[in-house]
Amino acid sequence: MVHLIDMRLFIMQSSIVPPTPHPLAAAVITFQRQQEKNKRPSSLLAASSSSSATPSLDEDILDDAGSISAESNTEEEHGVSSFATTPTFTTTEGLHRVRGARVEVKNMVKHFKTRKGLFKAVDGVSLKLEPGTITALLGPSGSGKTTLLRLLAGLEAPTAGQLLFDGVDVTDLRIQDRNLGIVFQGYALFKHMTVAKNISFGPRIRKMGIDVDSKVENLLKLIELEELGGRYPPQLSGGQKQRVAVARALACDPRVLLLDEPFGALDPIVRKSLREGLKGIVKRLGVTTIMVTHDQEEAWDVADNVIVFNKGIVEQQGRPDVLTRSPDTPFVMNFVGDVVHLPATSLFIRRMNFNNLDGKSHVMVRPGDISLSKDLNQPGISAATVADKLNVGWAIRYFIKFDDGVEVEVGVGREEDVQKYDLDIGQRVAIKADPKKMMAFNFEELENVQSI
Repeated sequence: MVHLIDMRLFIMQSSIVPPTPHPLAAAVITFQRQQEKNKRPSSLLAASSSSSATPSLDEDILDDAGSISAESNTEEEHGVSSFATTPTFTTTEGLHRVRGARVEVKNMVKHFKTRKGLFKAVDGVSLKLEPGTITALLGPSGSGKTTLLRLLAGLEAPTAGQLLFDGVDVTDLRIQDRNLGIVFQGYALFKHMTVAKNISFGPRIRKMGIDVDSKVENLLKLIELEELGGRYPPQLSGGQKQRVAVARALACDPRVLLLDEPFGALDPIVRKSLREGLKGIVKRLGVTTIMVTHDQEEAWDVADNVIVFNKGIVEQQGRPDVLTRSPDTPFVMNFVGDVVHLPATSLFIRRMNFNNLDGKSHVMVRPGDISLSKDLNQPGISAATVADKLNVGWAIRYFIKFDDGVEVEVGVGREEDVQKYDLDIGQRVAIKADPKKMMAFNFEELENVQSI
């Protein structure tokens, strides 16, 4: 029984269902169904079982993995968006604010053995995250951000280092003892349980001594799915599943919420509305939130603090605007936002009097920091020719060719600028940029693949 309860707690806390059928997973489902039969049904949760529109637990046709095998007519399968309007997530009525934990990572190291040797997935990372803040871990694939998230969750054991919540060492604690919630990209909802029972699973298992029905009702209001408590996960759209997964993670009042690519599987319109709603939820509830993402726009929209990872180390951390405006390294400047690469010996770089080369072969500058002008007589410019242009919606991209053959792409976005700089192919133009906004680099500094 001890092993069975541990398995149930693991699934509840981590929101992970074993990817392949397992006898213990089947035992968990059987145990849960028996427990539900023995309990006196309550208004919301009982309604979900008695509804004629959805099967009860006794009527479920389960496959070997414990999922409903009957086909479902989901909006998602038919390509219909579940959002008639953008969800606002404005009410936290009935939900008490928690005090988010201060998270501190000290010299965290995680090595994996490979045929070629040790792979340093996380290499001496140290961080301090303030209570109630939202932090985005941003970086390319293989940079170490997801491994760090798994270390925070207790899904991986560190090779070295410490993890502290409010000054208490939790490095060796099991996942169920860390008081955190996790939402992974696949959501991992229990297919044989209704939405309401998915959300109530954690509080019931942990016997929190609260009115679980009220908790579920308030969370359903929070995610604006009050009418869908009796539905099953296969009957939900992708956006609805994501909201249910967040509600389930919040049901046990975690002090830390971990999100692994939570919006990656959604279409852009739904993704944007949901991340705005999620930010409002965690800010109102006070949960310290750590989110892994590849999407820079997502990180900029949601996070108070962004940490850029590369090759298992932290390249830079800070507010999103600081990372864009004042990158510390060539990797950060190249990874965050758009840049133009120019040879250090190019005519344009020489004309702009950029002297901080330090023996490096190339210079990068953001397209927005390159200005166009029709006035060829002004000082400090480099003359060039419009080689081509491309209309992209409300913006125009100009491909500018300098007299030494080097080309750059310059975008004109604002309506007044589009009218002002209505340039023709073959037209001569003046180009200039502030050398203070340029950065010299070698291409080796931009690599994001570790050698073992």
